[in-house]
Amino acid sequence: MKNQIIKIKNQKYSILIGKNTISRIPKKIRLICPKSKNIALIIDKKVPLKFKKKLIDQLKSYNTVIIPFKANEKNKSIKTVNHFLKILLSKNFNRSDLIISVGGGITGDVAGFTASIFKRGINFINIPTTLLAQVDSAIGGKTGVNSNYGKNLIGSFYPPKLVISDTSFIDSLPKKEMICGYAEILKHSIIKDKKFFQWLEKNTKAILEKRNKELIFAIKKSCEIKIHFVSQDMNEKNLRMILNFGHTFAHAIEVKNNYSNKITHGEAVLSGMILATRLSVIKKICSSKVLKQITNIYFKNKLAYTFRNYSQKKNVDKLIPYLKNDKKNNDDKINFILLKNIGKTALPNKSKISIKNLKKISKAISQY
Repeated sequence: MKNQIIKIKNQKYSILIGKNTISRIPKKIRLICPKSKNIALIIDKKVPLKFKKKLIDQLKSYNTVIIPFKANEKNKSIKTVNHFLKILLSKNFNRSDLIISVGGGITGDVAGFTASIFKRGINFINIPTTLLAQVDSAIGGKTGVNSNYGKNLIGSFYPPKLVISDTSFIDSLPKKEMICGYAEILKHSIIKDKKFFQWLEKNTKAILEKRNKELIFAIKKSCEIKIHFVSQDMNEKNLRMILNFGHTFAHAIEVKNNYSNKITHGEAVLSGMILATRLSVIKKICSSKVLKQITNIYFKNKLAYTFRNYSQKKNVDKLIPYLKNDKKNNDDKINFILLKNIGKTALPNKSKISIKNLKKISKAISQY
C-alpha cells in the first residue's frame, strides 16, 4: 500500500503514514516551521541507532540538541519536564524553534507537554515509533504526565505541527509492543466501525506479523476513527470520552501494578475492554452475543491471557479502589463508557456507577 496522508483541518496538521516517511522531514520543517533555527530532538533510548543517525543527518542544517530519554511510566513526570525545560532555556531556545519527539506514547506525551508550556508554546513535531503511539497517543493533541494519584492527571491539549508515522520503526518491535498497538486498533473498531471489526476478525494475524499493507490500512483507519471523535470534542468534555472505552478499568490495572512492565498499557486495555463489555451485559445495555464476538477475536489470536486474571471476584475487587481517580469522573460515581453493540457505545455520563453498587456486582463481572 502507498504512503497515506490524513489532513486534520480543525487542528491544522497532517499525519504521514507509510514506509520511510521520516525522509520527508527536512522539507516539512522548512514548510511548517520556516523560522526554526534550533531543534531539540527528544529521543527514546530504545529507538534503533540507525534511525537516530538518519534523523541527525537530515537535521544537519539546524543547531540540533539531542536529548536522550528513558521512556517509562515513572519518568513520565513533572521532574522529567523540568529537566527538559532547563536544557531548552540553557540553550536559548525561543518559540519559533522546534521540539521533535521520537519514541512511543510516553515520549510524545512528555515532549508534547514540555512544548505546550515552554514560553507558552513552541513548535512541536511528533514521530511516533510504536504501533500504539501511531494509532492512539500521537493523534488528538493530548499531552501530559503522571501523578502519584493516577495516570495522565497533569497535562494540556496541544496539537503538533505534524505527525510522521513511519512503519519502518515497527519492524523492530517485539510481539508485546505489537499487541499494545493492536489493543487500540481493536478498540477503535469496537466503538465506531463494525465493518472494520469484521476486517480485523480476518486480518489481525497479518497486523501482528507486521505485514505492511495491512499495517498501513489499520493505522490509517484507526487514525480516522480517533479524529472523528477528537474533531467533535477537542477538550474531552463529552463525545471524545468514548475513546476511553475499556480505559477506566485499564488505568486502574496500571496504577494498581505501579505501572509495572509486566503489564503493558495495551494489555491493560485489552483486559479493560472485556471487563467493560461484561459490565455492559450486566447493565442490560449489550447482549451476551456481542461479548462472545469480542472474546472470540481474543481467543483466535491468543490474547485471552490478558483477561483470565479477572475471572475471579477478588481480582476485580482489588481494582475498585483505583477507579476513583479516573479523569472522566466528575462526581462520586465512576463514569464508565459502556457498549451497546459492535460499532456503538452508550453516551458518556450515562453509565455512572457508585463504588457501593460496583462492589455488589463484582462477582458477576468476574464470572460472566
